[in-house]
Amino acid sequence: MELVLQILFWLCVLLMLHSYVLFPLLLQLLVRNRKDNAIVFERTDKLPHVFILMSAYNEQKVIREKLDSVFDTDYPLDRLSFYIGSDNSFDETNSIIEEYLGKFPQIRFYPYSDRNGKSGVLNKLFEEINKSGYQPDDVFILTGANVLFTRSCIFEMVKHFKNKDIGQVAANVLNKGQRNDGISIQETSYIQRENLIKYREGVIWGAMQGAFGACYAMRAACFSPIPPNFLMEDFYISMSILSQGKKAISEFRSVCYEDVSNDVTEEFKRKTRISTGNFQNLGVYWTRLFRFDAVAFCFYSHKIIRWKGPFIIILMLVSSAILAVHIPFYLLVLALMVLFLISPLIDRLCKAIGLNIGLLRLVAYFNLMNWALLYGFYKYMMGVQTSAWSPTKRNI
Repeated sequence: MELVLQILFWLCVLLMLHSYVLFPLLLQLLVRNRKDNAIVFERTDKLPHVFILMSAYNEQKVIREKLDSVFDTDYPLDRLSFYIGSDNSFDETNSIIEEYLGKFPQIRFYPYSDRNGKSGVLNKLFEEINKSGYQPDDVFILTGANVLFTRSCIFEMVKHFKNKDIGQVAANVLNKGQRNDGISIQETSYIQRENLIKYREGVIWGAMQGAFGACYAMRAACFSPIPPNFLMEDFYISMSILSQGKKAISEFRSVCYEDVSNDVTEEFKRKTRISTGNFQNLGVYWTRLFRFDAVAFCFYSHKIIRWKGPFIIILMLVSSAILAVHIPFYLLVLALMVLFLISPLIDRLCKAIGLNIGLLRLVAYFNLMNWALLYGFYKYMMGVQTSAWSPTKRNI
């Protein structure tokens, strides 16, 4: 029995090490001497028509800056259409957008009178684009209201679609608004590391595991309606594109900026919603794991193990607790795991007396992600009734 428990414990350790350490190191080795996609549009070419799709809900604080950043672009405006759906906003969002309609005829505005959630709004906007007509090789860009484009952001994504094998290109989302008194620095570090992992997955295999919903482009022919009440439509779309045999990559030169959450409570809510959506996606794409290809390997290594992280940690905790009765080494392991589990509490106590310990907050942040995954799994099992949600309070 002890031998079985030890094997179980170290297998769990190996799984976590593989996802968080070994897999990123493998990508770092394999990416050497690999080059980005070289089949790209030049600025002098006839470029594809771009349809930007955006859902907005009570975004009066950022919507002006967002609209200004989209149209302050080096992409030809006559090749650009901007479809905006307001998800029953009740602040000044609608009136601000209406101010821009006369200035930019590229805007198509749809103020919906009921809540549809982001995925529902995107589906409605696609229906509107479908009515007016589009070409299969046109490009859709999906973006959030608080994400600010740089001048070359659109072109740097779109240029890759000259390569017929490419179905999706993710922008390089950089964060602003970091502060030492919360978790924004840890969140930024996590996002930067994720960006690098996804970039390498794309360069090596064209198998980037999920574009950030903040900003990404896709070939119009690859779009398929998002299932009702889906919370993580960005990952659903990414896996749909990969399942169609197209490649998904990231472009570091396509820069945009997004503010980052600093409040633990707000970030826990956001990660819970993301986690619930992750399990929705697993319910749709679990069969993708049995194809034994690069996409399945990345899916398992980068996503599945992490999504199952709380259950792996519980197995480690239970097995070490039983083993600690007879083997002193596992008593030490158990003590370390208990310290890990209460790290958010220790961090809060330190913060209350004015101590901001970066390493401790990083451990607490990792703990936060796994608690959110566990709660997200519970919410998934209870059933998701709507994809409508309020924007996270960020450092705007």
